Amino acid sequence: MNCARGPCVLNVGGARYSFSRDLLKDFPLRRVSRLHGCASEQDVLQVCDDYDRERNEYFFDRHSEAFGFLMLYVQHGKLRFAPQMCELSFYNEMIYWGLECSHLEYCCQRRLDDRMSDTYTYLSDESKPDEAAGGNEEEAARGGRKWLERMRRTFEEPTSSLAAQILAVVSILFVIVSMVVLCASTLPDWKTAESRSVEEHRYTTSAGLTEPSGIIEAVCIGWFTAECIVRFIVSKDKCEFVKRPLNIIDLLAISPYYVSVFMTVFTGENPQLQRAGVTLRVLRMMRIFWVIKLARHFIGLQTLGLTLKRCYREMVMLLVFICVAMAIFGALSQLLEHGLDLDLKNEDYTSIPAACWWVIISMTTVGYGDMYPITVPGRILGGICVVSGIVLLALPITFIYHSFVQCYNELKFRSARYGRSLSTEFLN
Repeated sequence: MNCARGPCVLNVGGARYSFSRDLLKDFPLRRVSRLHGCASEQDVLQVCDDYDRERNEYFFDRHSEAFGFLMLYVQHGKLRFAPQMCELSFYNEMIYWGLECSHLEYCCQRRLDDRMSDTYTYLSDESKPDEAAGGNEEEAARGGRKWLERMRRTFEEPTSSLAAQILAVVSILFVIVSMVVLCASTLPDWKTAESRSVEEHRYTTSAGLTEPSGIIEAVCIGWFTAECIVRFIVSKDKCEFVKRPLNIIDLLAISPYYVSVFMTVFTGENPQLQRAGVTLRVLRMMRIFWVIKLARHFIGLQTLGLTLKRCYREMVMLLVFICVAMAIFGALSQLLEHGLDLDLKNEDYTSIPAACWWVIISMTTVGYGDMYPITVPGRILGGICVVSGIVLLALPITFIYHSFVQCYNELKFRSARYGRSLSTEFLN
């Protein structure tokens, strides 16, 4: 369709822009350039929202401020987000006008990627309650599925309901009690007058189970086992349940107790009891994994785990930096302290692996003082090692910090959402 004589006017949210007909042909915004090839008014209305033939004015019911920033991109070739506007809303305007993420400046591209990643996580989490709410009628007809879904949320999401919070508090109390008993059992005053072999296995023998500490531990293990079994039964995907890190940790925390019971039953008073005692002590210490169960109920531990999961590249980069520095400074320190001066040799630096221990405690600014350079070149190298460690460790930690803040805000948003549903349930 041929435009009327005079300029073409674009009316975007009340803001009017005037262009010549020739300029529309090669306009950077694809939606605007499509107006030049429209053959009829019907084609024009497929591109814009309304058209005034008399004034040759095209109306677009879009965000005027966002279009103003797009026009700055047309003029200057640099596209950045509009201030005080959601990145996703601005990106939606970009798609409407025919621009892509690659047209953004690099800093804005990173902001958009982070925002889209957060929104994807939020929507994925929010879709589960929505899907459950949408299928309430069907689940009510089936009966059992609705009950299983409620049980699953009660055990898996501590802030989803009042019953889930009560269950979480009880589970935390059992974890605290079991940790106190495990730590107190290593105190000298906790020892009884029994023989050493019986003392090492007092948690698994029939005599040990009659003691208060053995009874408390058996009750805690019973609670953890029942909780794990129930969560497995009500889970939607059994294979996915087994693969979850927290569930693996639960298994590692519970299984040593039963392994120690079976080992005690099979060994009895045999000469192999002493060798089995070492294994049982190791298994008992594995119960310290119980404390990681608190990650189900505390947002701080969840943030730490999610940060480590997302920042594994930065963690690998940090380890590479440390290993390279250890190799360089370890070889140089061994050479300066032990390899050059034949009269005054520092026996702490007899090998490069021994020197690497000094490098790692120096780079992390710990400095135990168990070994240190005594020559002037070695002390100069030590100063350089300390300064280098501060710089090398600080570089990837910046990325880890920003990821930690992002993960914390994400989990806090999720917790607040379940908190609102909890408030509604309590009022009802």
